[in-house]
Amino acid sequence: MTNSVYAVTGASGHLGRLAVQDLLARGVPSSDIVAIVRTRDKVAELAQRGVDVRVADYTRPDTLRTALVGVNRLLLVSSSAAGQRLAQHMNVIAAAKTAGVSRVVYTGILNADHTSNPLAGEHQDTERALRDAGVPFIVLRNGWYTENYVDRLAQYVEAGEIVGAAGHGRISAASRQDYAAAAVAALLQKLDGSRAYELGGPAFDLFELAEAITTITGTAVRYHDLPVDEYIDALKQSGLDQNTAEFVAALDASISRGDLETNSQDLEQLLGSAGRRSYRHPRPVRPLRPGQHHHRGRRALGHHACRGGGHGRRRV
Repeated sequence: MTNSVYAVTGASGHLGRLAVQDLLARGVPSSDIVAIVRTRDKVAELAQRGVDVRVADYTRPDTLRTALVGVNRLLLVSSSAAGQRLAQHMNVIAAAKTAGVSRVVYTGILNADHTSNPLAGEHQDTERALRDAGVPFIVLRNGWYTENYVDRLAQYVEAGEIVGAAGHGRISAASRQDYAAAAVAALLQKLDGSRAYELGGPAFDLFELAEAITTITGTAVRYHDLPVDEYIDALKQSGLDQNTAEFVAALDASISRGDLETNSQDLEQLLGSAGRRSYRHPRPVRPLRPGQHHHRGRRALGHHACRGGGHGRRRV
C-alpha cells in the first residue's frame, strides 16, 4: 500500500504514540503518517521525524474533517471521556466517511458480544455505529494492559496485598506495545470487508499475580478477595466516592464472570503477520535492587481502578 496515508488519533497518548512509532519502525514513510492530537507540542519529536501532525478534537467535527483530508486508513483510539465516547466516536466516523477513508481500525473492548463489563456499552454502540456508517472497519477488542498491574508493583509490595473482588476470574492482559503493534498490523493488512479481533495475552488471576510478585521480589504479597459489597466499602474508606467505588467493584465483578479472559489467538496472529516478536510475556514485576526494602503500609485497593486496557484512556 505504497500510496496509502495512515492516520492515528490520540497520537500523544500511550497507545497512539506507540502506534505511530510502530508505523515508522515498519518502514512506512513519515510523510504518509498523520498524527492527530489536541496539542501539537506534545508530539514535537514526531514532527521532527517528518510525521504530519494535525490538530483536531473529538468534540469538534470541523477539525476532524480537516484532519482526515487525504487519509486512507484510520486508527481510531477510543476516547477517555466516559459517557461522551459514543458521540465523540460518531463525530470521527462521520468525518472518516466524508473523507473517503477506506478502513477504520477501532480499539474496543474484549468479548464485546457478551460482556457485562461496565465499560462495554459505549464500545458496543460504537461498533454498531461503524456498521451503520458503511465504512469498512476492523474492531480490536482489547483486553486489559499488563501495565495496569506492573505500574502498581511498588504499592502492592508496600501493602503486602492486592485487594479486590475478582475471585478466580482470569485476565488475558497484554502490554500496550502488543496492542499498538496489533493495531498497526490491522491498519496495514490487505483485507477486504470488516471484522473483529479478540485480543489478549496469556491469562492469569490475581492470586497468581500475587504469587508471581512474591516469587520475584522476595516480599510476601497475597491477594485478598472480598465480596463486592465489602470491596465497595473498602474503596470508600480509601477515599473513593460511592459512584466510583461501585464502578471499580463492578469491573472486578465482571472479571470474576470471565469477561476479561479469551482463548483467542488473534493477538499472536496479528503480531506474527507483521513479522514481529511477541511482547506478550513481559516480566510481570521487577526484582528489588540489592539493599532496597519495602515496608507494609496502606492496602493496595482498586488494583486496576479505571484503567482498562485499550479502551481509550485518551482523547484526541
